[in-house]
Amino acid sequence: MKPVISILLLIICSYKIQAQSNYSRAIGIKIPGGFSVSYKQFVADTKNLEAQATIWNKGFRVSGLYEFNYYNFNTAGLSWFVGPGAHIGFWKEDSPTPKTENSKIDIGIDGIIGLDYKIKNAPLNISLDWQPAITLIGTAGFTPAYGGVGIRYTF
Repeated sequence: MKPVISILLLIICSYKIQAQSNYSRAIGIKIPGGFSVSYKQFVADTKNLEAQATIWNKGFRVSGLYEFNYYNFNTAGLSWFVGPGAHIGFWKEDSPTPKTENSKIDIGIDGIIGLDYKIKNAPLNISLDWQPAITLIGTAGFTPAYGGVGIRYTF
């Protein structure tokens, strides 16, 4: 009997707590890796969509992500998230011909993993994430350099 009770207690104690986020939408900025405007919309208690528009000195990139949120921490407002996504980017590269540039288009898939903290009694959240990408069309390859620190107004 004791092993059964021990196993049940272990299962109950290790069960991850799922709770709805303290906000349903958020808009803000994210840096570095360019300057991004980020919009986040919850579509279920633990799932959200995120759209990002990023600009940098030679281009523009739009990303869409589907994120799964997990509330495993004993800190109110703190969660971690992970999910897939996609991107399309437009940029210019210097040409061998002086004073000209070549336009490029990149299309690919993204992944994201990070932490999200909703500040108690304030309409703000802060996030820290890593967003690697694999470009499939255009300049194909793996780019580990996306992600950053975000701050958003929540509503």
